[in-house]
Amino acid sequence: MKRKEMEKKQNKIKRPVFSQNSRYIGYHYVEVPSQPLATTRHKCPACYKQYKQKEHLTEHMKISYHSVHDPKCGVCNKHCKSFESLREHIAGPLSKVNCSSIFAERGCILCLKICSSMDSLNEHKEMCHLTTPPSIDSAEMLYSEPEMDNIRGQEVVAIDCEMVGGDWSQDLCARLCLVDKDEKLIFHTYVLPQNPVTDYRYEITGITEENLRDAMPLEEVRERIMQILCDGREKVLVGHNLEKHLECLRMNYPNHLLRDTATYQPLMKTNFVSHSLKYLTKTYLGYDIQVGFHDPYQDSVSVMRLYKRICSQDHPMVRLSSSPPLSFISCSDPWRSVANERMTLEELLVISKANYKCWCLPNFRV
Repeated sequence: MKRKEMEKKQNKIKRPVFSQNSRYIGYHYVEVPSQPLATTRHKCPACYKQYKQKEHLTEHMKISYHSVHDPKCGVCNKHCKSFESLREHIAGPLSKVNCSSIFAERGCILCLKICSSMDSLNEHKEMCHLTTPPSIDSAEMLYSEPEMDNIRGQEVVAIDCEMVGGDWSQDLCARLCLVDKDEKLIFHTYVLPQNPVTDYRYEITGITEENLRDAMPLEEVRERIMQILCDGREKVLVGHNLEKHLECLRMNYPNHLLRDTATYQPLMKTNFVSHSLKYLTKTYLGYDIQVGFHDPYQDSVSVMRLYKRICSQDHPMVRLSSSPPLSFISCSDPWRSVANERMTLEELLVISKANYKCWCLPNFRV
């Protein structure tokens, strides 16, 4: 009997009973409606964050700019905003156990790719781990004056400038190097700054006053660069901190043709601050640069290699079925459509766009 009474009291609470004179005379049990124990949570199909309300998840996806171009874990397919955050996810101190164990066994530490077996990983490492380019002194100028027409077929050019100091800590271009997509040296020269040099920064640049005595004037250097870049066909200009390079050269170039490894979002830190070229080269290409003097040829080749590695990424565009659902037809606001349950979260991820332009996309405008 006591057990049955206890079971009856599980969904009830005590309520005191008072008389008309407000005197306590006892208590009785009041039944409480049962509440569901489990609550439905809505999970983001990209970063796997969970929300109680679907509207909150929709707002999260709206401001997160998830897309198929995000760096993605090869084990759990989680989307990350940068390769740095992906590296923390699979190899950091707070990494996921399953992802970190598989990556430690079959993952490439440079490009963060997960290979199918140890044999394929060893083959992949031979292509992924690159060697240090030769110094500028041993690099041969492959394009002489009569052969400049051969550059017309090149679509991408990498640039690197070595800076010396002027008045008020001003950066002045004192050495310049251009290479093509095949790492061939196109143009190299010392540059005579238009303003007086107050600091040659010899311990970094290796440049002395004697190097600049018979150097090419800045205006002539600028004309030569524009002849190479604007020869009838638009060329992509690759560099690290291009805004600073162009400012020192006092020249402009169309924004949609610039590829800057310092400001490309997947190559930045988790707080979207730029990495140094030395760090990017060591982390993603596997070799050291700028050990002694900064070598403009090695720097420009490293920038070109980083650019080509990003361009070679495989970002398959996820397509829906051949006959799109009605939710895609006459849908002016897809975010509101999700809130109204006309479009699923997976469908939304397909059409969601990143807040930057991936370098794997041809002919894009920034």
